[in-house]
Amino acid sequence: MKSWSIGVFGLVALAAIVASTFVSREAMVGVGIAASAAVGIGWPHFLGVPAKKTLAAVIGLAGAGSAVTAAYLPAPGFLDGTPAFVALGVMSVFIVQLVRGTGQAQRLESTLGCSAGVLLNCLGAGWIAGARFNGVKEMVLVAGLSAAVALLVGIIRWPDRIVAPLGVVMAGLMGPLAGLVFSDIAVLPAALVGVVVGSVLVCFRRMTTLRRGRLNIPAAVGMGVAPVWAVGALAYFIDKLLIY
Repeated sequence: MKSWSIGVFGLVALAAIVASTFVSREAMVGVGIAASAAVGIGWPHFLGVPAKKTLAAVIGLAGAGSAVTAAYLPAPGFLDGTPAFVALGVMSVFIVQLVRGTGQAQRLESTLGCSAGVLLNCLGAGWIAGARFNGVKEMVLVAGLSAAVALLVGIIRWPDRIVAPLGVVMAGLMGPLAGLVFSDIAVLPAALVGVVVGSVLVCFRRMTTLRRGRLNIPAAVGMGVAPVWAVGALAYFIDKLLIY
């Protein structure tokens, strides 16, 4: 797959995530489970590690569990279940490596990389928490538009030294603009969301460009969805700390 296809998959996932927050709780759960499954299946393929199916199940189930609890736990502890699923997922990754036995290939890389995948997948529940927080979804829209701009810039086939700062700046500008047009969110929190979201997404773009070889479809889908899904927690915490 071409590297720009990762950005396209990310845009599709982002549109589905943001749209689901304006539909219903069940829609958010359905999209959350689908996003978690995409990350779970694709992340081991992107890393190129053994035991892909087992690790995919571990990563995917951890993210799906975090998303479901974020949708149904009472306020204000929307993400109270997330640390438990992160811990269970990481422990399961270690158990998988122990079961594989001593001397197996890429045990260290697989353990560290898939533990990071568990964390990223569980953080996606922040989108659901942000949509439920005080019943106000404007920050979700601001974060979504900022992420969309960063992804669109990332698709441009320019060197990273140009795309990275451009993506951060454009996302930082889109945040306040979206805040002024679609809500009454102050300029500073909206700009901060844009800068943080843009920074995360351009960093993942750099990870993709550094990887050697072509990506298969599961790897491209997983790498496209993972950063988009994970930045939901950042938007939620900025919303909670700086606005309310």
